[in-house]
Amino acid sequence: MLHTWFESKVRYEKTMENGKDKKVVEPYLVDALSFTEAEARTIEEVTPFISGEFSIMAIKRASYDETFLGDGDRFFKCRLAFITLDEKTAAEKKTKSNILVQADNLQEAKDKVVEQMKGTMADYTIEMVKETDIMDVYPYSERADHIDSIDEAANSPVVSHFITSLPDNCRTSVQVGGKSVIIDKTGPATRVIPEQPDELPKDESSGSDRRKGKAPKKKKS
Repeated sequence: MLHTWFESKVRYEKTMENGKDKKVVEPYLVDALSFTEAEARTIEEVTPFISGEFSIMAIKRASYDETFLGDGDRFFKCRLAFITLDEKTAAEKKTKSNILVQADNLQEAKDKVVEQMKGTMADYTIEMVKETDIMDVYPYSERADHIDSIDEAANSPVVSHFITSLPDNCRTSVQVGGKSVIIDKTGPATRVIPEQPDELPKDESSGSDRRKGKAPKKKKS
């Protein structure tokens, strides 16, 4: 499935390891067809996990040709160079590709690339592997077209379509993931404000540990 990736930067107040609250700006990777849809999908996905107000500060296209997602608390950008020979000149030609890999550490990211590339006929080298600041990745998943109402228990296509349809300079309320929020597009950044601010249960571990201001947990092998 072909993906078009956008990186959305979300600003909110986060509880750090020392117990203090701090304003942070964190990037999320979203699969969408346009900048407008990327903003709507970001709101739809992060609203259930952020208890207070947040803003979408910026959205830009992200140049990832492929993603290897699965287990892991971090996301690594891997640059591969595929080597081909020019039939006429016999000169080597390199074609570069960026891959996003979900893993717990750099070595695991490399290992996952090697594993995923098994069986390929092309010669390649791994030119770079580095950790990104991405907090979570939201690929597009097919959802039932027959859903025609906003579902309080889940992210419905109606929510995303409704948010996408909102014009600039408007302010309205909507239910997202069971939460009543106000979407304010009257300023330079889109703000999402809870109508009844609530807190996530302390024993509820939805989303990545990084999002909640905790150090990522080491997974047991």
